[in-house]
Amino acid sequence: MERIQKILEFLKANPADNFLQHALALEYIKIGEDMKAKELFENILSNDESYTGSYYHLGKLLERTGETAAAIEWYKKGMEISLVNKEQHVYNELRGAYEELVY
Repeated sequence: MERIQKILEFLKANPADNFLQHALALEYIKIGEDMKAKELFENILSNDESYTGSYYHLGKLLERTGETAAAIEWYKKGMEISLVNKEQHVYNELRGAYEELVY
């Protein structure tokens, strides 16, 4: 919980910081606050679709909560963006997650 408080303090100074929002979402996942994490990931991606690391984590969260169709859509969107940004490693991770669900 201490890490969450520190991140929240940093976010007060810079509320639009995607890195901090992403870190906070990951901390929320650790303590089982999936809805808070989901909201943060969606906020990040609605403000900056090129923040590709969040696609994978949002997709995995959605898988865990039974929202398979939504997870597939986020993986597909992330794959598209990672190709445009020439982020092959990110693309490969997203594609692997996508293929596990689809095939």
